[in-house]
Amino acid sequence: MVQDEPAGGDVVAKRDAPREKKPNFFLRIVIFIRQVFAELRKVVTPTRQELLKFTAVVLGFVVVMMALVYGLDVLFVWVTSVVFGVPGGTVP
Repeated sequence: MVQDEPAGGDVVAKRDAPREKKPNFFLRIVIFIRQVFAELRKVVTPTRQELLKFTAVVLGFVVVMMALVYGLDVLFVWVTSVVFGVPGGTVP
């Protein structure tokens, strides 16, 4: 569903329209620091139980991915040794 544009509302400002003046450099730094502190107040620290659960999930995922990569490595070594052969030896 396409929404209609507002009556008389331009999406792009006209060329001769007055622009808003940017605050000076130091005021922009102060505004930035205030915004950083405002965002930091929104951060919620996980409880010990949540932290342990998140850690277990990450470690479990890493172990699964390591097993997958190891299995693929063993498979590719076997396929390579079967296809190209090992001169003077046997397939491991």
